[in-house]
Amino acid sequence: MAVFELMDVALVSDEFGRFPVPLGTERPEAVELPEGAVVGVALTFRTDEGVDGLSFEEERSHAGNLIATAHNVLGGFRAGGPYEIQLPAERLPVGRGCGTYEVTGRFLDAEGRELARESHRFRIVHRTPTDVRAA
Repeated sequence: MAVFELMDVALVSDEFGRFPVPLGTERPEAVELPEGAVVGVALTFRTDEGVDGLSFEEERSHAGNLIATAHNVLGGFRAGGPYEIQLPAERLPVGRGCGTYEVTGRFLDAEGRELARESHRFRIVHRTPTDVRAA
């Protein structure tokens, strides 16, 4: 049995609510998101052992180029769960920033050991003027 289990990943937005993202697919279909939306990521996990210094690292690529990295220190967790952490919300790109992004997230312990990894594809799509007024 794994010491650490990522149970759920969801996108959270005031605009479209909570949207679960499928886990563990080899080449996941791109999830479509509206440009300019403010979106946070909720991560749900459990651990069979205490984990000190848990962190979540994220890499984002667009058109084959690494464009951003983020390192979020989550803290220490006792054995058990499920625990849910919501990362700070961010505004998605608008205009030329539309397109498909590859996002890879990794959970690391204090020693830098990888406990879990998950990759997803997101397609940021243009909104029509009607969509913007409705938002």
